[in-house]
Amino acid sequence: MNKITSLFNIKYPIVQGGMIWNSGYKLASAVSNAGGLGLLGAGSMYPEVLREHIQKCKKATDKPFGVNVPMLYPNIEEIMQIIVEEGVKIVFTSAGNPKTWTQFLKDKGITVVHVVSSSKFALKAQEAGVDAVVAEGFEAGGHNGREETTTLTLIPMVKEKIKIPLIAAGGIATGRGMLAAMVLGADGVQMGSRFAASVESSSHENFKQTILETEEGGTHLTLKELAPVRLIKNKFYNDVQELYTKCPSTEELKALLGRARAKRGMFEGDLAEGELEIGQIAGLIHDIKPVKQIVDEVINEFETAKKEVVAY
Repeated sequence: MNKITSLFNIKYPIVQGGMIWNSGYKLASAVSNAGGLGLLGAGSMYPEVLREHIQKCKKATDKPFGVNVPMLYPNIEEIMQIIVEEGVKIVFTSAGNPKTWTQFLKDKGITVVHVVSSSKFALKAQEAGVDAVVAEGFEAGGHNGREETTTLTLIPMVKEKIKIPLIAAGGIATGRGMLAAMVLGADGVQMGSRFAASVESSSHENFKQTILETEEGGTHLTLKELAPVRLIKNKFYNDVQELYTKCPSTEELKALLGRARAKRGMFEGDLAEGELEIGQIAGLIHDIKPVKQIVDEVINEFETAKKEVVAY
């Protein structure tokens, strides 16, 4: 059996990224029902909203699902308590020190995975006792590593250093991409952008359409002084770049960013002033499809590509 399918008790080694404003219970349950591992994106949910989504997800699927928790968000203690109270069995942590919560969650019988952007952090996560790591390359959408290491180089470098299962993320939206990641040493893949452009994603239709219109070179990693984030180039992005010409302080960047900018863009559909987070692979996404169709197509392409590679 594959290490990832056996760790999570799922059919395919495909994990859906727990993306803010995209990953509600409809998306998470659809991915789990299709044979992957669905994740609720706790980063855009108040604690009680998360509780509601966990309860709805349990009703919508009898398959395993998890919660993605970015540790830089407030209310973290309350969020972890709700996860335990609601009997969630899988937690992906990101944007913080894995030592902080791993043991607490493991003591409650929860499988813990940590998202990293370098071999150094992968080793720290392994030392903290996590069950697996997601190594996310620079191509990924949303918050990202400062080192700008691409998935093609990151996966084999992390594989060389760790003994625990490895999930590849960043720039993967197809069966061929999945096969490439696994040839490089990954045990499974995490896909975000492809599932953001699904029928079940909770993001605004405006945002979904913009993903389809985003071509090669249409995104950029910026705001490194705050937390590096890959954005679609829209009016807000241009305002950020203009501010950079004046050598801004961190405070000035924070003032421009303001609050709830990602919600405004991805959830409310403000394509000018909102923060639109998506990966470089958006240039390869041409349609909004139901999750089941996406998963089936990825697996079919993966199997076909595997045969083609063997033919070489």
